Amino acid sequence: MAASLYVGLMSGTSADGIDACLAEFDGDRCREHGHVHCPFEPALRERVLAVARGASLDEAATLDFLLAAAYADAVRQLLDATGTAPDRIRAIGCHGQTVLHRPSGDAPTTVQLGDPHRLAALCGIDVVADFRRADMAAGGQGAPLAPAFHGPAFGAADEDRCVLNLGGIGNLTVLPAGSDTPRLGFDTGPANVLLDLWSAEHGHGEFDAGGAWAASGRVDAGLLERLRTDPWFRDPPPKSTGRELFEWAWLERQGGDDLRRLEPADVQATLAELTATTIADAVRVHAPATARLIVSGGGARNADLLARLARLLPGVAIDTTADHGIEPEHVEALAFAWLARRRLHDLPGNCPAVTGARREVPLGAVIRAPR
Repeated sequence: MAASLYVGLMSGTSADGIDACLAEFDGDRCREHGHVHCPFEPALRERVLAVARGASLDEAATLDFLLAAAYADAVRQLLDATGTAPDRIRAIGCHGQTVLHRPSGDAPTTVQLGDPHRLAALCGIDVVADFRRADMAAGGQGAPLAPAFHGPAFGAADEDRCVLNLGGIGNLTVLPAGSDTPRLGFDTGPANVLLDLWSAEHGHGEFDAGGAWAASGRVDAGLLERLRTDPWFRDPPPKSTGRELFEWAWLERQGGDDLRRLEPADVQATLAELTATTIADAVRVHAPATARLIVSGGGARNADLLARLARLLPGVAIDTTADHGIEPEHVEALAFAWLARRRLHDLPGNCPAVTGARREVPLGAVIRAPR
């Protein structure tokens, strides 16, 4: 297959903005040509969070419309920054903004907003979107989906590796030596989502830069144990989650009076330890032969979290994806460019060992731009 250019778009659980990457593919080999990050305006971010908390259907429909324009603006900024004409782009892979992900129960479903039809019309470029539901129709969780990309991007012939994405939610990909197909992949629980909530609530910004505030506090063993009692942490893979579970009401329910009794910095330290311990537990149980943990996502910039992981996983080398050629914040956008390419070539995009699907399936719906 000839090399071709794709745009990948990702806005994650943290709802901080849109990452847009320009990628060239020759087979499964990926070369990045450019990236822009477009922060959400505060009013738009608040609308995203409000819909994720259960705002009205009318508000969700309005957000679907507004996000399409925000994604189109990110594409324009990326093409301008790289000097790329729109007619050179084969397709845009747009994950959309997840506002509901409920992969279990009587009515499994998932909802990502950002109207792909409007995005295709605004950009004049074909769009591949709605990646999760084909996997769910095949009996899977519909997430995580990036592990399929992690294999060819970060696998190694000579050592067992894990790729850890530290977004709002943490997810782990297990890559055996000598294979470009994950053995396993699953969400580990909160990564930054609770840290961000607590930081914003106490006037330390929308995120704890570098984990400095958490590093200034002391872990409270009692609170940590209560947070870890949620049975979700003990569920075996495949599993995935989001703000539907790990949000403010969960923190108040699990933390109780400790949230008011303890110094705020100590709560932040305990939340950081929750992130690190649940990840370390997952590595020890499901990937005990791991020699190297490769970290992506915004949390890769959190020195405190990385230090906690190093302490809990002695003998495991801890890198970021930047050490392997891809900046941490770019990985997921590139993954959806990669998945868009696979969809247009009618190739499977899911990993049944990761999502629990009954079979491999191509992922995403193709929306053709008006000609």
